[in-house]
Amino acid sequence: MTTKTSNLPDFLQLTGTLDIEAAQDETSVPTFKMLAYTGGLMRVDGFDLPVVVDLKGLSIDRQSIPVRQNHDPNKGVGHTTSISISEAQITAAGMISRDTSWARDVANSGKRGFPWQTSIGAQVFQYEYLSPDQTAFVNGQQFVGECYIVRVSLLKEISFVDSGADGNTNAQIKATHKPHLGEKVTMPETKNKETDNHQASEGADVADSNDHPSPETPATAKKTIEAKATETGPQTPIGDPVAEMRLQVAAECKRIADIRGICKGKHTDIEAKAIEEGWNTTQCELEVLRASRPTAPAIHVPQASHCPQIFEAVALMSAGLTTPRLEAMYDIQTLEAADKLRGIGIQEFCEQVVGSQLPRFRRDASGWLQAAFSTTSLPGILSNIANKMLLEGYNYIEDAWRQICKVATVNDFKEHSRYRMTGNFTFEKVGPDGEIKHGKIGEQLFGQKADTHGIMFALTRQMIINDDMGAFTDIPRQIGMGAAEAIADAVWGLLLSNPNSFFSADNKNYLEGADTALSVDALTAAEILFGEQTKPNGRPLGIGPRILLVPIALKVIAQQLMKSTDLNETTTANKGKPKSNPHAGKFDVVSSSYLSNATFPNASNKAWYLFADPNRLPAMEVAFLNGIDRPTVEKTDADFNTLGIQFRGYIDFGVREQDHRGAAKFKGE
Repeated sequence: MTTKTSNLPDFLQLTGTLDIEAAQDETSVPTFKMLAYTGGLMRVDGFDLPVVVDLKGLSIDRQSIPVRQNHDPNKGVGHTTSISISEAQITAAGMISRDTSWARDVANSGKRGFPWQTSIGAQVFQYEYLSPDQTAFVNGQQFVGECYIVRVSLLKEISFVDSGADGNTNAQIKATHKPHLGEKVTMPETKNKETDNHQASEGADVADSNDHPSPETPATAKKTIEAKATETGPQTPIGDPVAEMRLQVAAECKRIADIRGICKGKHTDIEAKAIEEGWNTTQCELEVLRASRPTAPAIHVPQASHCPQIFEAVALMSAGLTTPRLEAMYDIQTLEAADKLRGIGIQEFCEQVVGSQLPRFRRDASGWLQAAFSTTSLPGILSNIANKMLLEGYNYIEDAWRQICKVATVNDFKEHSRYRMTGNFTFEKVGPDGEIKHGKIGEQLFGQKADTHGIMFALTRQMIINDDMGAFTDIPRQIGMGAAEAIADAVWGLLLSNPNSFFSADNKNYLEGADTALSVDALTAAEILFGEQTKPNGRPLGIGPRILLVPIALKVIAQQLMKSTDLNETTTANKGKPKSNPHAGKFDVVSSSYLSNATFPNASNKAWYLFADPNRLPAMEVAFLNGIDRPTVEKTDADFNTLGIQFRGYIDFGVREQDHRGAAKFKGE
């Protein structure tokens, strides 16, 4: 699938149904459960087209994730206790376990009937653009472009929201009275209207608010227990802890017996889980009912001519991609179908895609090319394959530059200006007249400009005659590596060239001499040098270093200085008592092989650097056109001298030094 040129967010939120169970008593914790997503298309903030999340690529790093209000990390509500991601839906259960005002707001307002909705946040790592003439099979469903498919993502958090993307979802808490000992108050399940394929969810009946009985007072609760005592025989007086314990044990024994009666020895896994997690009989009956449903018929993979993903997988198999990488991109049915075509050559591959026999290439090369590329499917599939292999190669190359440079966006190829505010905005005491003075605004100007970097490649006559699919896939992989190298060369080349005396004594960010060799004392001197930087008005800069950048030769020493809490730098046999390391854990260590590579002027295996957080005070900036930080592949018309089909790979970026106060260099010798 071709990647649509669009600046999309790397985080999305899904909305689903919600049930909340009220606490059994004041010391118990309310719980909730939800059906978060059913595998269809959705409208998501930040995405200009509908989005479908591939559930095979959605993962969780733990069963317990944060539950918040309105996705605010500072508004904790609770945590999940279980999350289930199946082929076609996401379900979750959890507890409102935080002792915060927001947790109490969710629980108490829910009891009063406020229709809370749920929203689930996921980090997006990989997505694909499905063009209008393409189809895809995701989550057991067929989708037709134009839309986005989120292929790889990580579930990060769940939030209670008062208005989600799906206005039909709601929840209501029904707490009619303070429960008796051993009694569980369960919320009525929510009911959702049927939605289109943008969002689908399961629902249940919502309890009528007129059914709520009036709350019991302590006196009426006492009468209720006394009435039960009359019916069932003598009981221990109210408030007796032994009696309370007996009631709780009796209620638990009855719950376990009911669960075993529901499972009848046929669903031992459900029985064990229900007992362990404290399910009520309704939850257990629901799970047994689901498990008893007839198994869905096997999914039949559509014919190859209707499933471009199968051909993409065939080509990527020929390129040598590992099974885990392929499983992250495609479902098992697609990979099984592709495996049956493993090893086919380019000519048979093209015939399979086109769906008809092509002329013999050796006899009629022009006719073969015209017939093969007269359809829209083959060029699109080959472009998708080239894109995937280009990204595969792009990710092979070291990208340590991302940790020391600010990554920015430009929207054209003109010279752009970057500004740093330098005025005096220090708060001043307000006088008796109540007048607040205006801050003085100044600015420093830095430049940036993006350029296009690219290369052409082709499905040539020689490749087609040799019938080698691997040769075609290897070329875009090499080009992807070349694109990554172009950025790395530009960043490290600029840093080492020291443009406009960026690192210098005049800029107060350069030291040399024997005492600058990387050590505890040298780090102390470097931190002092960094701390003495000032704003143009002479006030302290107030931003310290965060990154220790070193060549490969100094990587081990740097890691020892950052991780060891005790140091002994003496060389005598009797080293004595080790001293504490004042710099342990202070900086993030980043290393690059480019810093000491002899092909770069001023390269050194002894020089090292300190950098501030590039998002607070960038010393260097890499800007990408429209924020697209990876190369793009497009099919082009071949020129007269090329008997084949051409593609071009390109990436638009610019690298420029910014504020010299954001970095310092130490010669190390």
